[in-house]
Amino acid sequence: MKTNFLNYLLLMFTTAVFSQAGHIMQGVGAVNMSMGGASTAQPLDISGAIQWNPATLSTFDGKIIKLDIGLFFSSPELSSSLPPGMLGAGAPAVSGTTQDDRGMSPMPALAMVWGNESSKHTFGVSAFGISGFGVTFPEEVNNPLSSSFNPMVNSNPINYPQQARGFGHIESDYILLQVGLSYAYEITDKLSIGIQPNIDYASLELMPNPTANPNNSGYPSTNKASAIGFGAQFGLFYDSGIGLKLGASYKTTQKFSDFEFENTYIDNSTITSEFAMDYPAIISLGVGYSKGDIDLALDFRRVDYENTDGFSITGWTQTGSVAGFGWENISILSAGIQYKGISKLPIRLGYTYSSNPIPEEVTFFNVPATAIIKDAFQFGLGYKLSENWNLDAVFHYGDSGDATSGQMLNPMLASPSNPFGAIPGSSVSYDMTTSMIQFGISYTFNK
Repeated sequence: MKTNFLNYLLLMFTTAVFSQAGHIMQGVGAVNMSMGGASTAQPLDISGAIQWNPATLSTFDGKIIKLDIGLFFSSPELSSSLPPGMLGAGAPAVSGTTQDDRGMSPMPALAMVWGNESSKHTFGVSAFGISGFGVTFPEEVNNPLSSSFNPMVNSNPINYPQQARGFGHIESDYILLQVGLSYAYEITDKLSIGIQPNIDYASLELMPNPTANPNNSGYPSTNKASAIGFGAQFGLFYDSGIGLKLGASYKTTQKFSDFEFENTYIDNSTITSEFAMDYPAIISLGVGYSKGDIDLALDFRRVDYENTDGFSITGWTQTGSVAGFGWENISILSAGIQYKGISKLPIRLGYTYSSNPIPEEVTFFNVPATAIIKDAFQFGLGYKLSENWNLDAVFHYGDSGDATSGQMLNPMLASPSNPFGAIPGSSVSYDMTTSMIQFGISYTFNK
């Protein structure tokens, strides 16, 4: 019975998490999400404090436990085109769009904090889904291997079967569950420091798996491989006592063991392969201000993809597999405001901006990881049920802005002047919108 419960708990926290900034969740929990993810210097709840700056835990007294559950919806679209003649002499140009059919995904978060007003020490523990991506693009029905193929009707060549030089059915699932043990210490009544060692669990599934070597039938599909990682986070928090607050934190690279894939090709032959993918280091700087019924928060983050295994390099290997995602460093700006003028009913507005980590020339390599949101908007509110119980809710809407676009690639065309093997006159692009409803409940134990 105990084993079944633990397995269910792990499944709930790793079912699916979809990121908003690169492959990083912009916030954790209903309160932090409703503030656009900004909490490095404005700790409004324990989940946001643990996620972005453990030093801010010193502002919480007593014992608090918080659970958040969200329902996440996304609508990625994948488009591609080939110039005339690519399907044979005299064949017309082909182009089309495929919509993702994944549906809804749950998003949980659990945190607990222990503090005492008379003590300089505060402790916390958390289990957050902090990262992920996933798509499901079905195989194109109107393809050259179909007896009813009509080249005059729009079709999406990147979703042609692999025997017709497409990828066929494209599916990916990546999640990262982080368990953190947080500690904050008050150096003075205004200055605190924090540290948080982390243990991470990640799983990855790819269909097809471009990180494995192709054979004559194409790229294989994988089982769901898992990896364990370790890292830490450090923070500083200063509260002036007159409204102004400053915060800074550094989350180290979360170093993972390699994903070990069991691959199966279309011809039913099998092979094993490995792929290394870590979680990038993040620097967060925050400013907060509280006056009367208003709380303001502004965070700036810098994400170091360019020095992270799995993201730092890209291109084709000598055997035709993909070396990595090839992402660039990104900047994230999070802003939020809370109004407390209505008794027991705080209202929150948040906005998040993220730059795009995917360069144009490697768009093709990143089709399985299209969850890139440029602008995200949040509206949230809370309700104080009693001295012990609080409810929170948030609605999120995100948009990728301009589509991520590039050219279709073929390793057979790679050369010194065309290192990625771009197909002249071709194109591939993807964009998406996201929406989410999330609810949170917290309980503060009697002192």
